[in-house]
Order: sequence, then structure tokens, then C-alpha cells
Amino acid sequence: MKILVNGQLVERNEASIDVEDRGYQFGDGIYEVIRVYKGILFGLREHAERLFRSAAEIGISLPFSLEDLEWDLQKLVQENAVSDGAVYIQTTRGVAPRKHQYEAGLEPQTTAYTFSVKKPEQEQAYGVSAITDEDLRWLRCDIKSLNLLYNVMAKQKAYEAGAFEGILIRDGIVTEGTSSNVYAVLNGTVRTHPANRMILNGITRKNILDLIVKNGIELDEKPVTEEELRQADEIFISSTTAEIISVVTLDGKSVGSGVPGPVTKQLQAAFQECIQQAARVSF
Repeated sequence: MKILVNGQLVERNEASIDVEDRGYQFGDGIYEVIRVYKGILFGLREHAERLFRSAAEIGISLPFSLEDLEWDLQKLVQENAVSDGAVYIQTTRGVAPRKHQYEAGLEPQTTAYTFSVKKPEQEQAYGVSAITDEDLRWLRCDIKSLNLLYNVMAKQKAYEAGAFEGILIRDGIVTEGTSSNVYAVLNGTVRTHPANRMILNGITRKNILDLIVKNGIELDEKPVTEEELRQADEIFISSTTAEIISVVTLDGKSVGSGVPGPVTKQLQAAFQECIQQAARVSF
């Protein structure tokens, strides 16, 4: 399998990371995960633009253009003959002696690789369980940085509890999941936290919000309280790899009727059509 290292395709066993890379030592970097359907990078431009935004927010000047990045990632997918899967890409600030501060002129290090993804058909059809947990992350969740330690801790807690996801709550307000955006359906209206510094504005989230409007469903980008979440008619989550999945059990109690609800099902169908349309346009 080929790996992309600073714009060059190399064999995986030839790729290496310097031990003084700031991404390895400080988590000083950014990343993206892009879904591949039928060989097509879904939402490639949106993911690339978000990578550039994250880089700018932490002061990394990327040494390539959007178009160069898109071309390299497409070559990577083609070289590895990926039909259905995903691409992981990350950029670190670069290599430097280990100290918190850094000097100007570091060379960012960018790597990318492909991996397989199993479409969560069972989870999408029947729904999943989730638990709630306190949101103790840093306050720049809009940056897709490598600093995911608390996400990992909360996700592991959910996993050990037999749950699919952990839904994070800060000061009584639902923010997002450990690796997903969260939505509640209240009296027919989809509510979700607004895209500010408290959440990552997911690419799948942005697509879903467009689909909500196009399908005539009421949308309110307004914070959901913990109490409202527990009383919701439906709860669903979204991410690049999960797409749209209904949460049917929260902290051991049924959500609504305990099965995926009509609004979630409608959006799942609309999103699948969106994927198919993107593949048709690309061909």
C-alpha cells in the first residue's frame, strides 16, 4: 500500500516519522478523514478547505494549494485502488527540538493513507445506544486538531459501557459526541448546537442541514439542554464514517419509541441519495 508523504507516494514500509516531530510530541497538528464511495472522495473540497482553516487557526502555513492537495489525495486513492473506504490526512507543524515554543520557518509534515470502512448498515437500520458524559475538552473544538485525548477517554468510557457513542454535555448544554455531531428532534423540529467554537462543524453535518431544509423539515440551530435531550422524540448522530445513525437508547433508557424515528429515516434516505448523486456527477 502506498502512503502520501509530503506530496510523494511511497511504500508504507518506507514511510517514517521523526521522533522530534511536534505532532508526535505535542499533538501539534491537524487532520481530516474523507470518505471514499466508488472511488470518489466525497466532499473532498469541503474537507480540504477545513484542513486549510484549521491550519490557519493554529498558525501553520501549508506549503501546497487546495488543488495540489486534492490531486495528491485522488492519486493516493487511485494508486491503492480504493473503491469504498476512507483517507486519513494529517499535517504537523514540523520537526524541532522538544520545547513548547517554536521558531519560525519550520517545515510542515503532511502524511496521508487509505483504509477500509465498513458501512454501519446494522447500526443505521436499528439504531445504537449512547451514554452522556461531561464535556471537559479545550474551548477550540472548531479546530480539527490532533489533540483528542479527552475524546479518547470519553469514547473508551462509552465502549466499556457497551455504548456506541458518548454524548458530551457542558454546563447543561449538549455540545457533540466524542466523534460525531448530535441532533435532537423535538416536536418535529431538528435542533442541533450552532457551529461555533464549542463544536466541530462537521462536513456531514453541513450536508445534513442542507437536506433538512430541502426536505421541508424544521431546523433550529439552537443549543439543546440535557433535559430536552432526554425528552427528545428522536436523537441521531452524524460523522464521515457513521453517516447518520439513530440513538435509540440514552443512558439505558429508550429514546422516543425505542426505534429509529421517521425524521431520522427520511434524512438517512436523503443522504444516501446525496452520495449516489455525487458518484453520478463524478462519472
